[in-house]
Amino acid sequence: MVYKFVVLSDEDESFVREFEFLESQTLMDFHNIIQEELEYDKSQMASFYLATDNWEKEEEFTLFDMGTGSSTMETAVLEEIIFRKNQKLLYVFDFFNDRALFVEYTGETKEVEDREYPICTNSKSIPPKQVVFGTSSRKLYNNIVVSDDEEDEDEAEVDDLFLNGEDEESLPDFDNVENLNEEDE
Repeated sequence: MVYKFVVLSDEDESFVREFEFLESQTLMDFHNIIQEELEYDKSQMASFYLATDNWEKEEEFTLFDMGTGSSTMETAVLEEIIFRKNQKLLYVFDFFNDRALFVEYTGETKEVEDREYPICTNSKSIPPKQVVFGTSSRKLYNNIVVSDDEEDEDEAEVDDLFLNGEDEESLPDFDNVENLNEEDE
């Protein structure tokens, strides 16, 4: 049996990833494919949490045994922790800022012959940055677009932004100091 999951972010509503796993795979397999798919630094800490319907954290699954009684991702087999449709998990990838991806079990399907699992079956939008410093969030910068395309006619030119409507000819000529001194007299 194949388990299907959708992964969302509260930082960008257009971000979506959909994954399929064999029921015998683990949360470590899930962690690894998220890291690969989102091109995250694998040396950073991360944990999965079983979550309530309101996305409140419950049981934690850590990368390695922390000696705190929590289970590890390696020992958390999907068929043993996914017990109902719409089961929710949180994937905390930035502990310092308590940022997480929202994971929801969406159902089962039959295994496709010759398909390697786990697999990302749907990928939309760029992922949230793995680490955000300070209190700013990537969400603040979603509308900034940098491109090498030719400038749109609707956009203000750089000179217009800095001259505040002043005419370029009315500004002093700093290249010609003699003319500048004459204008001041």
